[in-house]
Amino acid sequence: MLTTAKPLMRALAGETLPVPPVWMMRQAGRYLPEYRATRAQAGNFLDLCYNPDLAAEVTLQPIRRYGFDAAILFADILLIPQALGAELWFVQGEGPRLSTVTSAEDFRALKPVEAIHETLAPVYETVRILSRALPRETALIGFAGAPWTVATYMIAGQGTRDQGPARQLMYADPATFDALIDLLTEATAQYLIAQIDAGAEAVKLFDSWAGALPGLMFERYATRPARTIVERIRERHPGVPVIGFPRQAGEKVVPFVQATGVEACAIDTSVDPHWAARALQPLTCVQGNLDPMLLVTGGSALADGVRRTVAALSGGPFVFNLGHGITPEADPANVDVMLRALRG
Repeated sequence: MLTTAKPLMRALAGETLPVPPVWMMRQAGRYLPEYRATRAQAGNFLDLCYNPDLAAEVTLQPIRRYGFDAAILFADILLIPQALGAELWFVQGEGPRLSTVTSAEDFRALKPVEAIHETLAPVYETVRILSRALPRETALIGFAGAPWTVATYMIAGQGTRDQGPARQLMYADPATFDALIDLLTEATAQYLIAQIDAGAEAVKLFDSWAGALPGLMFERYATRPARTIVERIRERHPGVPVIGFPRQAGEKVVPFVQATGVEACAIDTSVDPHWAARALQPLTCVQGNLDPMLLVTGGSALADGVRRTVAALSGGPFVFNLGHGITPEADPANVDVMLRALRG
């Protein structure tokens, strides 16, 4: 089957389909018992990310269970900083921790961009395994964190409420901050290109903390790096679509789409899908934006939420997804409810 016949790829190419393609952010994750078993087999989260056979297995698990229209590579946005020389570890129940970059001296200690590929080679092998193993109708999405979002973790050493440490460095030492963003922009472009070389058919750029960028800084540190990454990908792979996700950016997603030229824009739960239909769908495919909490509560509220989202966005190119990742508390049976409401 040709790639263009895959429902996801048709939607990303601008086609309006009678039933939108569907996948979920974090669809391979802790809500699935088979994922938890595989993670236990791997030993820890990072060992799972760097084991191509097991990373491919957890990527395939939700495809087998639900028949989604796309699989997204199982990895983590913080593998790039680790590949650049930062120390990375995960604290049980608390999340990732990183050695910090808060000065020019810290920045100079990082590795050059070209060094990332040795560390990330297992990720590329995972993509190659998936490109052979996925059903012919299922598209394969690669991904990376956007430079600003990755920088917030590298500067603070962990996730923070308001990304204050990154914003502080942005103002106090703009030369170091800009150098870090530039390094991450090039590393991210190379990383995504390597995923496409290995078999990814589309890629997604997660800017999870884009909404924390104030005023003109959004254009400078969210839009410009994304535009550069899209341009670099198109130089090497002109036909591969890019999905942008400037989370919590509000109406700034419109100039983001216009400036970057992404083939699709994922919208978070806070975005009114009716507004997205008016403002975004004339420009690009829209992806989103069911509240993940509905997959915890289930029931008629879930089915009604699915139908409302589809009714708002079915008039243009649309990929059904959540407004953020599925949570560990979600009931796997509720995903079946969601799919029945979506597909009839």
